[in-house]
Amino acid sequence: MNEPTEISNDLTSSELNAALRAVLAAHIDDFSDLISCDRLSGGANQETYRIAIQTSGGAQRLLAMRRAAGGNAVQDEAIYVGLPTEARLFQIMREAAIPAPEVHHVLTSQDGLGDGFIMSWLSGETLGHKIVRAPEYEGIRSELAKQCGTILAKIHAIDLREKGLERRLSKTTPKELVATTWTRYKELDTPQPMIDYAGCWLEDNCPNQTRTCLVHNDFRNGNLMIDETGVIAVLDWEIAHIGDPMRDLGWLCTNSWRFGRSDLPVGGFGHYADLIAAYEAESGITINPIDIKFWEVFGSFWWAIGCLRMGQQYRDGPDRSVERPAISRRSSECQVDCMNLLTPGPVKLIEAQAGYCDNNLPPTSELLDSVAKFLLDDIAPVTDGRLAFLTKVASNSLQIIKREITLGHAAATQELMGLRALFKCDESLDALRWRLVIELRERKIPMDDRDLIEHLRSVTVNRLAIDQPKYSGLKTATQ
Repeated sequence: MNEPTEISNDLTSSELNAALRAVLAAHIDDFSDLISCDRLSGGANQETYRIAIQTSGGAQRLLAMRRAAGGNAVQDEAIYVGLPTEARLFQIMREAAIPAPEVHHVLTSQDGLGDGFIMSWLSGETLGHKIVRAPEYEGIRSELAKQCGTILAKIHAIDLREKGLERRLSKTTPKELVATTWTRYKELDTPQPMIDYAGCWLEDNCPNQTRTCLVHNDFRNGNLMIDETGVIAVLDWEIAHIGDPMRDLGWLCTNSWRFGRSDLPVGGFGHYADLIAAYEAESGITINPIDIKFWEVFGSFWWAIGCLRMGQQYRDGPDRSVERPAISRRSSECQVDCMNLLTPGPVKLIEAQAGYCDNNLPPTSELLDSVAKFLLDDIAPVTDGRLAFLTKVASNSLQIIKREITLGHAAATQELMGLRALFKCDESLDALRWRLVIELRERKIPMDDRDLIEHLRSVTVNRLAIDQPKYSGLKTATQ
């Protein structure tokens, strides 16, 4: 049997495989033996495993296991529904003819595997960048926005009381969701003025919610499995709630999930008109595009804060992988997206500065380059699965450090000068960042103040140039 070198933080490979074998024998009718269990790449909040079994008839069969990070049940019920409820949502989707995998068993404490469930394995693509570019999906891409509109209308039509979801899911209004999300950011105790600016705008522009429905809350390219026929599964229901259905449409259109195809606002594969027309045809309900924009802004605001929380979770555990701090740096992508939606206009990038280097020694940038290249060219090709994925993440993190060295000081100096001009004082950079954040929250600075807007644009865009210069929002912001 093939054993992966490392499966999780709480169980060794042999321990996990032993427990899993017992569960499969008890709950999969044609189970004969466990062939392999491999953790897949991605999945920062939950773990996903591909399980290969031998059946009693001698054939090989694939299953999947969805499991809490480290095997520990998520304690924050204000955000996460819990894996037993996520399993129930999959069952409800299948009952409503919405594409979803079949759930075979929901794990219990007696199973020894932690919180999770075992489901059927579906063969399809979930990698967003492949969905928007791979030639094999060229024939179906133009239909995906329509399919998503139809699927979302069906999800939003599910009878909450009949399916028992009113007892399982939290309820929230747009205003409450903005406030809760903003509070979670404030608890991180890090001054990010663009996040607070977006929070002010969202607070002032909350839509008048007319419907309350089941909301997937993470319906996007990357959580949809597709093949050459279209969407074959809607995945990752871990943060579903009861609220405004337009949240799902806006999130699907958020730039983070277009995978570089900013010209196709719906998931990087389609247009607003197709999404809206399909939704209206299935539901009989007219959509106001302004509501979609609100939820697009909220989507970037929400994910900007979600990224920052990944960094905090790295510090607190239990999953201290190299992926979490790297995701945390993606907050700047979302902040630029908020900026491009709310305060569009070109920004000039700061030029790189050469750091000090002894002529007899290679500079720090070359050391970083060499290690990043080693990880990417020598280590990643000889590994597979999650380890190969994390190797690439580590290489990217080293490139961020390199850009921090060449751009960071100049960016910080420009930010400091901008803040001192804005407040007409000579306090430190950290003190002035906090002053700006507090005055935004207390509405002491007008949202349309041109000096404020120009400062926010310059700082946010140049931060992104360090964190992820290939992100599509940077091109939008500098044109």
